[in-house]
Amino acid sequence: DHMAWSSVFLITALFMLPGIVMTLLVSEPALKNNTPKTLRAAVVEPFQEFIHRRGSAGALTILAFIFLYKLGDSMATALATPFYLDLGFSKTEIGLVAKNAGLWPSVIGGMLGGIWMTRLGINRALWIFGFVQMLAILGFAWLATVGHSLAWLAVVIGVEALGVGLGTAAFVAYIAHTTNPLYTATQFALFTSLAAVPRTFANAGTGYLVDYLGWHQFFILCFFLAIPGMLLLTKVAPWVNGVSQDK
Repeated sequence: DHMAWSSVFLITALFMLPGIVMTLLVSEPALKNNTPKTLRAAVVEPFQEFIHRRGSAGALTILAFIFLYKLGDSMATALATPFYLDLGFSKTEIGLVAKNAGLWPSVIGGMLGGIWMTRLGINRALWIFGFVQMLAILGFAWLATVGHSLAWLAVVIGVEALGVGLGTAAFVAYIAHTTNPLYTATQFALFTSLAAVPRTFANAGTGYLVDYLGWHQFFILCFFLAIPGMLLLTKVAPWVNGVSQDK
């Protein structure tokens, strides 16, 4: 609202400097002497190991879960800023309220998620935190009905960010637990990349959906799109003593 976009991006770029300085100061971690010697060992064997360990059906089920678990939430937040602007919020209000209400609950959610997950187990954490993520999507549908309200904007964004922080903690733990330590790099890259696919492909059509459905119905659709990922939990992370079945 108060500065040119060129100045905004320049200032934003400067905030990358502390991270760059830290990478220069931190020492390189020691690596075990099991570096792959060939392209096959680095790429092909990790895929073969995962499919052999899980079986074709089991591997596809896990991959489907990783793709779908955060699909609804990812689509719901893909056009967050245009949504806020359509409701009449100024860029200043979005910057001050939306970003602060999103940042701190997300950080707190990540920390609480890690603490609670050690007590609940990965499986139960995925279930509970997944339901929080789903309910948070309905908050956006409510905001679309309420309209311009700074208080509700902060509440809705705060709850969504808290749910994302909680869900991400359990989700990343599940992905890490699913990998084989011998092929962690390739398998972890595979799973995290697959989890990011909805943000690239599914989110590309969100603009068309909003034009066709309107904001309220769009968020209701996102809520229902989160259900398949939750249903797959019965296969990949059943609620049994809160202990992951990925062994």
